[in-house]
Amino acid sequence: MSQSQKGICAEPNLHAQYLLFNVVDDDFPAMREKLSRLLDLFEHFDDEHYEAMVSGVIAIGSSFWSEIYPHSSPQELVGFPDMQCDDRCAPVLPCDLFIQIRADRLDICHAVGIEVLDLLRVHVELVEQVSAFRYLDGRDLTGFLDGEDNPRGMKKLDIAIVGDNDPEHKGGSYIHIQRYRHDMNRWNALSLRRQEGVMGKTKEHNLPLVDSGRSSHNFRTKLTGPNGEYPSLLKQSMPYGDMLMQGLFFVSCANNSKSFKDMLHSRIFGDEMGHYDRFLDYSNAETGAAFFAPSIQFIKRHAKDYDDGKVPF
Repeated sequence: MSQSQKGICAEPNLHAQYLLFNVVDDDFPAMREKLSRLLDLFEHFDDEHYEAMVSGVIAIGSSFWSEIYPHSSPQELVGFPDMQCDDRCAPVLPCDLFIQIRADRLDICHAVGIEVLDLLRVHVELVEQVSAFRYLDGRDLTGFLDGEDNPRGMKKLDIAIVGDNDPEHKGGSYIHIQRYRHDMNRWNALSLRRQEGVMGKTKEHNLPLVDSGRSSHNFRTKLTGPNGEYPSLLKQSMPYGDMLMQGLFFVSCANNSKSFKDMLHSRIFGDEMGHYDRFLDYSNAETGAAFFAPSIQFIKRHAKDYDDGKVPF
């Protein structure tokens, strides 16, 4: 049995800590063992502070995977899709390791993050850390509901978790992250009607606009997956910011890597008539990276050193 990491399909939380690392040494056996200990760390905090609904995700970067797990690569793990059209782009910030920590208590998120860094410190450098939070009733800082089309219940597993088509990596998930910065001054200068036109839905009640057009954010992001499934992504995004900078830390989980690429292409390039996602006129991606979050059993099984070249299957 392959069990997915708890944080992939967890219910929304009030707080999140996103940590991006690059590995700076080649002691890969030690890294494999410490990734296994991170799972134990998440479980410990969840047991000790059950009311906080603690969860975590460990995801391995597309370029780093072949170094830490050289004998077994997920079928669709590729680099982040580098796209640009006019002034719209999806910049790449390659990272070896992505750790997502979520909880309903900010202090617990912080405590877990400190423990993660202490455990990995000798092997990694911290590239970026982002603290995120739930805003109002699950809205983006633009005031619109975010992630309302996420799959529910068992449908989450169908959309986000790799199945029997890749037996060795069953229970894993393809993770894509982007940090978007919103131009809140320009956005807030728009009338409510224009904001709703850009998003393709009403602000207060989240109802789709009948005449939203093919350039609305709603239209350009609602795509079916490779097998016609909808929604094709499970989104775990959360707002972040301070008094000077605000945005969205985008996280998607899927049982394939194509769904995210198709969605990003739809937003940046649009269609042959030039209908791209107009929300990109008000929000720019500043980072982007692709990862794979293995199953719990995969991480535990590979925590031991390779012995005489044998793969620990």
